[in-house]
Amino acid sequence: MSMLTSDKRDQKVQEAERVARDAGNAAAKAPRRASESYWAVSWRIFKKNKLGLVCLCIVAVLMLVALLAPVIAPYDPYAQDLVNRLSQSSSAHLLGTDELGRDILSRIIYGCRISLSVGIISQAIALFIGFFAGVLAGYFGGKVDAVISFVIQVFSSFPFLLFAIVIMFVLGPGLINLYVALGLLMWTTTARLIRGDVMRLKGSEYIQSCTLSGGSSWRIITKHLLPNCVSTLIVTSTLGIPNAIMSEASLSFLGLGVNPPTASWGAMISSSQAYISVVPTYSIATGVAIIITVMAFNLLGDALRDALDPKMRS
Repeated sequence: MSMLTSDKRDQKVQEAERVARDAGNAAAKAPRRASESYWAVSWRIFKKNKLGLVCLCIVAVLMLVALLAPVIAPYDPYAQDLVNRLSQSSSAHLLGTDELGRDILSRIIYGCRISLSVGIISQAIALFIGFFAGVLAGYFGGKVDAVISFVIQVFSSFPFLLFAIVIMFVLGPGLINLYVALGLLMWTTTARLIRGDVMRLKGSEYIQSCTLSGGSSWRIITKHLLPNCVSTLIVTSTLGIPNAIMSEASLSFLGLGVNPPTASWGAMISSSQAYISVVPTYSIATGVAIIITVMAFNLLGDALRDALDPKMRS
């Protein structure tokens, strides 16, 4: 009886060994797939979003238009031709001319440069302030966190556009003042997000080991916390640029943005109100340019958030 039991056990062991051996051979023959980095996985996910790719192409085209404005623009956007003022669309002026005879298409092209510069530079200022404010609040905590959180609540309690109007009224119209005003108003969103990321990361083992080994706070912030917050900064900046563009257009519409005769989409819409029945392309084309730009950045930001945020991936 014991011999029969032993034989059955040996057969089971041999069968198990055979199955394990076959599985090992199959695994050895299977093609090995190299491990992908975080950014490679993010790019692979982003490429599946067709709308995001289209918006990325639109943003790239807008960047080229802004950089090559002196080459692309058919006319000098500031050259006046009072004889041909308020002319309709023609082969000479594709979108017509404004009340001073300036080519509308050329001014829209140069307005793209103004809008993108305001969006990018003001958002860069907001990212710089928001990152360090969020890091200080999340890393040190305590009274530092309480003070910075109180300042964030104060800035967030006022309507954004109303606050921007007050600051621009105090500083005065001008492109540099726009950069500063919008940058000082848009940092709170970045600070809140970075604060949350830092509070989550500072409990990690590698941050604690770096602290115990004598690493300075500056080294931990720049070498460990900043790289792990890059994805948040990218998404925040992409979604913040259209807000800055809309704010610039609104302030220029009210006469608190860039100084004339600088080509600005908001100022152009403001000037076109009295001539909308005479030259409808004056206001329509400018409004379409604003809509396309803002929607492209917003949809691109959504696509980047889906690709970069691990929570959105799942």
